[in-house]
Amino acid sequence: MSQSAFLLKPVPPFRLDLTVWTLRRRPNNAVDRWDGQTYRRVLALPAGPVEIAVTQIGPLETPRLRVAVEGHPLRSGLKTAVTSVLDRLLGLHIDLTEFYRFALCPSGGHRRVRGRLGPLAPRFQGMKPPRFATVFECVVNAMACQQVTLTLGILLVNRLAINFGLALTSRESAVHAFPRPEDLAGLRSQQLRRLGFSRQKGNATIELARSVTQGRINLEELALLPDAEAIERLCSLRGVGRWTAEYVLLRGLGRTNIFPGDDIGARNNLQHWLHRATPFDYEGVRHALKRWPRFGGLIYFHLLLDRLEHTGVLAAGNRLPQGIA
Repeated sequence: MSQSAFLLKPVPPFRLDLTVWTLRRRPNNAVDRWDGQTYRRVLALPAGPVEIAVTQIGPLETPRLRVAVEGHPLRSGLKTAVTSVLDRLLGLHIDLTEFYRFALCPSGGHRRVRGRLGPLAPRFQGMKPPRFATVFECVVNAMACQQVTLTLGILLVNRLAINFGLALTSRESAVHAFPRPEDLAGLRSQQLRRLGFSRQKGNATIELARSVTQGRINLEELALLPDAEAIERLCSLRGVGRWTAEYVLLRGLGRTNIFPGDDIGARNNLQHWLHRATPFDYEGVRHALKRWPRFGGLIYFHLLLDRLEHTGVLAAGNRLPQGIA
């Protein structure tokens, strides 16, 4: 099978390990795979499925990524397509200078407020806010994770990919891409029920796939709308409520000012970070984050990493390249 490689230069500082964990969220994620050093994923491209393997070979301040591509010859069009997807998945060109300056350089009346970010930001310096490869993938992920644990939600997504995503056979096993809308549009509800999806989730997923393939909705065009209008448009879709819509703005559209206030796990993380004795409700989250109006999503991601570190996932799943500390 054809394999070629090229290099990418992310905007520094950059850490592949932290960015990948922010993307994959749980060790059982079989779509976005990580072995402690290399990030792997199958992409469903127009040329056919390819598997990418990304390794960081430069340190935090001068990062370089080696990208190996397996499945098709690495011509210029394929390289461009792979680079575009990776830029989205790993936030390669996002510059967080303003966030670090705000978090690490308190001054004046904001000294006490910014001090909360001061210890958090440098611990995870180099994490870039990731996005799903497509808005469609993000919405389906969010639907799968509604009203269940994140571990179970990701298991449902794994089953969806293994059963309906394009496969790439390598050596003795097959790896799968996340399904495209056309891979799901012709399904029946019972097929997703057999994978563990509720009837409501299954029907909403299939209806969304059909709406996209039939041209009744273009999810990528949501990027052109202000936050409130994008949320309103998303909430008009079957199976999408406020939590799902805000989740899609953050993880699908890259709106890093958005903290999904209905996310119970994120609320708990915020409560712990702010040393609150009582749980937050949605309005409580909004009130607490007024102090950081532009950085709600970045706080969300940093608190996710904080939780993963606390549970031992980061320590168990990382082997950092030389020069990264």
